[in-house]
Amino acid sequence: MIAHICERKKWERAQEEGEYRTVSLETEGFIHCSKPEQVLAVANFLYRDIPDLLLLWIDPTRLVADLRWEAAADEVYPHLYGSLNLDAVRKVINFVPDEDGEFRHLPID
Repeated sequence: MIAHICERKKWERAQEEGEYRTVSLETEGFIHCSKPEQVLAVANFLYRDIPDLLLLWIDPTRLVADLRWEAAADEVYPHLYGSLNLDAVRKVINFVPDEDGEFRHLPID
């Protein structure tokens, strides 16, 4: 499984449109994803002040778009080169930081 952090309103819009797209898909050509062990660092770096987040758990074998593993910041991250087909998302979980705004717990269920 790979993961993607998103805002609830954007996921709800994807449900209406039938696919999930991000700004990065338009500007960089791909949707940023993470391995499970990378999620907390990404969340603390990029999402600390963004409310109402969800964590999408994605089954890479169900993706329609091309998934590439690419180096960034001395690590390898999964990048999805196309929109995310909704049936590849196996779980959607509320992703809430601790009271101090730090993400310390990776929600699985």
